[in-house]
Amino acid sequence: MKRAVQSDVPHITDFLRQNITTSMFPLMNLTEHGLDAAHPRSPRIWLRRADGRVTDVLSVTQQGMVMPQCPNGGWNEVARMLCARDLSGVIGPADQARSFIAAAGLGDVRTTLDEDEPLLELQLSTLNLPDGPGHIVPLSQVDKELILGWMETYQREALKTNAPDVARFAAEGYASNIERDSHVALIVEGRPVAMTGFNAAVRDTVQIGGVFTPEGLRGRGYARRAVALHLDQARRAGVAQAVLFSANASARRAYEAIGFAQTGDRTLCLFNGPAQVRQ
Repeated sequence: MKRAVQSDVPHITDFLRQNITTSMFPLMNLTEHGLDAAHPRSPRIWLRRADGRVTDVLSVTQQGMVMPQCPNGGWNEVARMLCARDLSGVIGPADQARSFIAAAGLGDVRTTLDEDEPLLELQLSTLNLPDGPGHIVPLSQVDKELILGWMETYQREALKTNAPDVARFAAEGYASNIERDSHVALIVEGRPVAMTGFNAAVRDTVQIGGVFTPEGLRGRGYARRAVALHLDQARRAGVAQAVLFSANASARRAYEAIGFAQTGDRTLCLFNGPAQVRQ
């Protein structure tokens, strides 16, 4: 693999778009923050070519998040390229992510989260909009402290974030969501009862993230209703496709009820502090 330069970006972008459902994060990072820039999510990228075409892309953010889109493997080579770099985690198709982790000798590194999750996809033309109460509003129209509390709980429950980092990560996430106008809350009888959002959006595809219902309001279909209404709004704005990753069986059933179907698996592995390749 060779290190990407600016002239490679259009070809990398085309390749990632051809694999859009498993490339949302690296593609959005490249599109929004640029190659080799100072932003924490800006990627450094390595690529392979065959017959003049890009065949494999390895993206690593300035924060050290490894995001492989390397269907042709070569994991020992990939691992060697990242020696002596501080890595914060691995996100990508499960077969690729697990192969990299093994080749890099990172299988026994302490993690805060290490899960394989079903990848679900939906063509929005087939979206099933469930009946139910409520309407959605942007998060900016909901009490900030309430949403920050929800996001702190989400950090603890869903992302297993270390306690000292919970408040900071929630505040950073809230600021980003407000800036991008990416998340909404479901309002029932004047009360916020759930939230959802798009943690990545590229052209006509969105990736759902940050779905949350506070304890005491769960099991009433609020999250499913919020997701469906947000997708319906996106569909009317020209979005054609949605992807998400389901962390548990009940959530998966809720998403399948509005039309999602599994097409693969994703690994989300977050290291408990910086880790380095060990070969």
